[in-house]
Amino acid sequence: MGGTLHLTSCSVGLHSNEAISRGFFNMAGSDRYEIFDAEFQRILGPSPRLELVADGLAFAEGVCWVPNRSEVIVSDIPNNRIVSWSERSGFGVFRRPSGCANGNTVDREGRVLSCLTRERTVVRQEHDGSMTTVADSFEGGRLTSPNDVTVKSDGSIWFTDPDYGFLHPELGHGDKPEQGRNRVYRVDPNSFEIKMVNEDFDKPNGIAFSADESVLYVGDTGRTHGEFRPHRMMAFDVVGADRDRLANPRIYADIEPHVPDGFRSDVDGNIWVAAGDGVQVFNPAGDMLGKIHTPEVAANLSFGMNDLQTLFIGATSSIWSIRLNAVGASRPPV
Repeated sequence: MGGTLHLTSCSVGLHSNEAISRGFFNMAGSDRYEIFDAEFQRILGPSPRLELVADGLAFAEGVCWVPNRSEVIVSDIPNNRIVSWSERSGFGVFRRPSGCANGNTVDREGRVLSCLTRERTVVRQEHDGSMTTVADSFEGGRLTSPNDVTVKSDGSIWFTDPDYGFLHPELGHGDKPEQGRNRVYRVDPNSFEIKMVNEDFDKPNGIAFSADESVLYVGDTGRTHGEFRPHRMMAFDVVGADRDRLANPRIYADIEPHVPDGFRSDVDGNIWVAAGDGVQVFNPAGDMLGKIHTPEVAANLSFGMNDLQTLFIGATSSIWSIRLNAVGASRPPV
């Protein structure tokens, strides 16, 4: 991944490829990475290298490795598209228009699921390219603006539905919400029956399971609309005979600066969080191991490549990668 791509975009005011790479790589190594625990030094290795994969996006979100295509896809929300990159083909467009897609994930069959901010739905792209609606309403009212999604090993689909699509009509729809609360939902993979699993959030955002699926993590990013509102990650035990309910809510970590956006787990249970200053890494107990600073605010990330040891990071107008001595937890587990 040594090569650098410069991508065109319909948006204005973006950083150039040269400006981003010059502005970031002139940083000293001690400024680029913060190490709070020796385990993070092991994860980074002796000479970590953060590489620019592509830039020129308007806002990079929904970073997701698609194993059966050997490519990473990234939602470019304001440009209403999902872009892709692979070693084989370089940069491309995965889907346009995208319904202003935000979060993406894959299911057990390798199909891509996306949260469409503008269309107020969660959709699944079949292998033939056709689209299936997974969820668009709850108790007679339309969803507000699905944001992020994850799939459990039983095939169930879990997603967040905050009100950003209403608050930001240029990226969503601007229509008054038909749901009384911002919630987290679970969808049965066979019947598509939708159930609310939690509604005690200001603005539920990122969502991910621990590697063993015993814990569900959900970010609350209410601070985007008020400094003293939540900017934390919550953890829930996944319980019940069918492991379809949440219990024991607790604060996993408060995030500074800004808010926790997208995040993923590695096989050791560490959680990798896209945040205001880059990527923040926490152990299962919620203690910070270290940080990888990015030149722009990071919004989402995904482990990728065949060994899941490359972390892809969507940071505002740019996509970055770094090889690690950590292995991402496959989602859903193979």
